[in-house]
Amino acid sequence: MKFKLTSIEKKWVLYDVGNSAFTMMVATIFPIYFNSLAGGAGISDVDYLAYWGYATSICTLLVAFLGPTLGAVADTKNFKKIIFTIAMGVGVFGCVLLGFLSSWLWFLGVFIIAKTGYSASLVFYDAMLTDVTEPERMDSVSSHGFAWGYIGSCIPFVACLVLVLGADSIGIGMQTAMILAFIITALWWLGSSVPLLCSYKQRYYVDAGTHVVRNSFRRLGYTFVELVKDKHIFIFLLAFFFYIDGVYTVIDMATAYGQALGLDSTGLLLALLVTQIVAFPAVLIFSRLVKKVKAENIITVCIAAYFCIAVYAYWLDSQVDFWILAVLVGMFQGTIQALSRSYFAKIIPADKSGEYFGIYDICGKGASVLGTALVSFLSQVTGSVNFGVSALSVMFLIGLVLFRYAAKLNRG
Repeated sequence: MKFKLTSIEKKWVLYDVGNSAFTMMVATIFPIYFNSLAGGAGISDVDYLAYWGYATSICTLLVAFLGPTLGAVADTKNFKKIIFTIAMGVGVFGCVLLGFLSSWLWFLGVFIIAKTGYSASLVFYDAMLTDVTEPERMDSVSSHGFAWGYIGSCIPFVACLVLVLGADSIGIGMQTAMILAFIITALWWLGSSVPLLCSYKQRYYVDAGTHVVRNSFRRLGYTFVELVKDKHIFIFLLAFFFYIDGVYTVIDMATAYGQALGLDSTGLLLALLVTQIVAFPAVLIFSRLVKKVKAENIITVCIAAYFCIAVYAYWLDSQVDFWILAVLVGMFQGTIQALSRSYFAKIIPADKSGEYFGIYDICGKGASVLGTALVSFLSQVTGSVNFGVSALSVMFLIGLVLFRYAAKLNRG
């Protein structure tokens, strides 16, 4: 039987379509533009990659602090949508502002603010999954979010690509093209948020009481205590920290990695567009497969595949190699994200989803603090970006072992 989304599920999925446009820009045009700004200021390729990685790591640290605390407040009745809207608004405004900056340092600073707003919005968006659907539908709904997000993000990305690569033929300067590209991305993101904001209702919540913030911090403290006792959740989060950090490092630094190797910018952008296109059917295929095969087994396959991808990166030195890497990443990227999100949503208390997803996003969506820092540090120390990226294989291996142990605990 064909799986059909309900009205609210479709609106929830639509936000994935919108915010994925920003993700696509961060993975492609942003680092290329930053590279041109940094290059103009005399920054070397290795240092450029390192600074980009450090900025991404700073975003993670900010979300690591804000996520659980704001998540605890968001679990209070009628607060989740408000905080989600503020975080999304910061990201959208920052995205627009980036197009008007010509200093590499200012660009990096505003990027951190915009990326933090984006990542924080995903804490509450992910937590909404428990409100918009039922446990038995979570794997499929989460998968549809990522699938349509990947294919939907291609629409504004192609428009931005035409502007940036064809600026001269269109008759506009590169600066104008970048401004328009950032505005298009921001409007696409904002527009996709409106249907969800108009229809979302928080089904699971904690009553407000008289001291919302103080009570939220108290609940958060209890949650951390419970988390240590709930060993299957704790070990899963530990596993997730390692393997998803590796995944997001690949996403965040793919273009920067290719640029540092001296590969053609146009080819890199087209290769990453292929990643999005491949990811769309791949996620939907796995979402059908999950009805017959346990989600934990599919996640295991995805982690193992990423381990092989990281090892392969050590020998990457040509445009063809990068295209192969892009296709392989597209086959598993969306599935590991989607099924990890729904797997976690099913093993946590629904009325504490904001708190728990705040902790979850420390390990994941906020970006990859350990992975990006590891790649940046090893690249600078060894002078080889290949060695830095291939070191991610260790993170996937640790994540795989811990995840299998967590799955065993969850089965009882």
